[in-house]
Amino acid sequence: MRLYLDSFYAFLAKPLKPRARLLLAVLAVPLALSFTQPLWRISMEAPQYPNGLFMDIYAYKVEGGNNGQHIQEINTLNHYIGMRTLDRDAMSDLDWIPFALGALFIFALRVAAIGNVSALVDLVVMTTYVSAFAFSRFVYTLYIFGHHLKPDAPVKVPGFMPAVLGSKQIANFTTHSWPQGGSYLLAAFALGTVAVLLWHLISGRRAAVREAKAATAAVATA
Repeated sequence: MRLYLDSFYAFLAKPLKPRARLLLAVLAVPLALSFTQPLWRISMEAPQYPNGLFMDIYAYKVEGGNNGQHIQEINTLNHYIGMRTLDRDAMSDLDWIPFALGALFIFALRVAAIGNVSALVDLVVMTTYVSAFAFSRFVYTLYIFGHHLKPDAPVKVPGFMPAVLGSKQIANFTTHSWPQGGSYLLAAFALGTVAVLLWHLISGRRAAVREAKAATAAVATA
């Protein structure tokens, strides 16, 4: 067991292979581009809005359709049921996302330049944590919007959970919530780093087996 652990720790300390460094540098590109694309789109349709209304959530802003007019329309409708105003200020608990993505970008370039296998493991763990925590905060924010309704609203509705992923009927509105280009770019980065790590683990295991066989053969012929 001790020998196995020593071998594993030695493997973690090995520098990354040149191809892995190149792949990580390439994967940093979609991570950077995720700032230019919306992460999520929330839209709704109703008889009085046959063409629908939508808003896009970026890492750093919220943008409505029709040059922002859709958010005003959505907020007008939400006012009647006592829901909070939908804007970037109302989603201030997501303000950490640009900083987290920027930190991941810098860390990914650092691992690509001078990192070892252990640093690659850290990158995968950090990416997984940021992704899971960001999605959890998004779900929690939607929950707050749907359940913290003003009691003096003109129209009384029970608390509800807005659509997180997919479609949902709320009163006479059909709401939709789907990931957009930014989320797909982040997924490409996350899955790519996992793939690079798995490749290193598999190739490292094969190299360890070859070294063990070579050592055994050397002892047998001595």
